[in-house]
Amino acid sequence: MLLEGSCHCGAVHFRVDSPHPYPYQRCYCSICRKTAGGGGYAINLGARAETLAVEGAEHKRVYHAVIDGEESSGERHFCGRCASALWVFDPGWPELVHPFASAIDSELPVPPERVHLLLDSKASWVEIEARDSDRCFAGYPEESLAEWHRRLGLER
Repeated sequence: MLLEGSCHCGAVHFRVDSPHPYPYQRCYCSICRKTAGGGGYAINLGARAETLAVEGAEHKRVYHAVIDGEESSGERHFCGRCASALWVFDPGWPELVHPFASAIDSELPVPPERVHLLLDSKASWVEIEARDSDRCFAGYPEESLAEWHRRLGLER
């Protein structure tokens, strides 16, 4: 599925092919919670890094989170003009890029279930809006983003 996204101010636009476009995985870690600026979590999608095309890349900036005193290799790309979160890239998985669902302008499919992860990092004020079919994890689930899409027959 072709995803098109942009920042709030319109300085950065991007397109990427996503075989895993369902916005189902809500991450409550302190990094996602604090950089997303939303309801206490962030939602990333799965896409093919080699298909990422960016217009306005000169406005893009990269943030490397510090985890346990060490700078993460993960690159959180955002707009340097309006600070909109755009995507995450980690050189440990060079074939993947993870756009933030909040930056996608294309219609996204509604997930049949959701996964709430890293709940051990959740802020005390955040209420988990879990449905009966949702799965909740203190840490990371064993099932990857791609495996979740495959299990439910949703890979595109």
